[in-house]
Amino acid sequence: MRSYSQYCSVAKALDVVGDRWTLLIVRELLARGQSRYTDLRAGLPGIATNLLADRLRELETAGLLDRVAAPPPVATTVFQLTPRGEALGGVIRELGQWGVPLMAEYRPDDSFRGQWLRLPVRTFLADHEPGQPAVSIQIRADDQIVMIDVGAGEVSLRLEADPHPDAVIAGSPPSVLALFSGHIPLSSAAERGLEVTGSTEAVARILPRRPYGGTTD
Repeated sequence: MRSYSQYCSVAKALDVVGDRWTLLIVRELLARGQSRYTDLRAGLPGIATNLLADRLRELETAGLLDRVAAPPPVATTVFQLTPRGEALGGVIRELGQWGVPLMAEYRPDDSFRGQWLRLPVRTFLADHEPGQPAVSIQIRADDQIVMIDVGAGEVSLRLEADPHPDAVIAGSPPSVLALFSGHIPLSSAAERGLEVTGSTEAVARILPRRPYGGTTD
């Protein structure tokens, strides 16, 4: 890894995490937790196998991740962030929020993975009715399925499917993001190609009360 050779904390940080793909590997580990090599490959479409291996070694050398022998039934090596690596979570969140206006540009060949909704869920959604019973909402975006759990004032995302969700939202990633960010009202979801089935009350419970800054249209 090349160095900027500057006595500046920004330059020194970029010496460690400034190479291509590095912060996206951190994003995946923040979103998924402990991950197998194959999990990381699946979450980083376009990365070469040898480059992923190189970046993981560099992150390990820098003290940002550990390799752990997972017990059965996984029984393989998994990667996890160290506390120093987890401290990059704030950087990832700020980059994600800064990049929201750029999401207006969507190309049909853009890749999408369900775990990438974790940041929008944390940024845009809230439990506006914490006194009500817990609900779950299934999100179907392209071929990806994730669950949003809502209850006791908390909104969280999990990657496994639920056979009996309270509501289902299905549509393209840009339309889902526009709904989550308040740029599509729930009443106009169908006009933007979103299919909402089940409890619309459960969906309305988490949506922002006003559009998030920037645009996703």
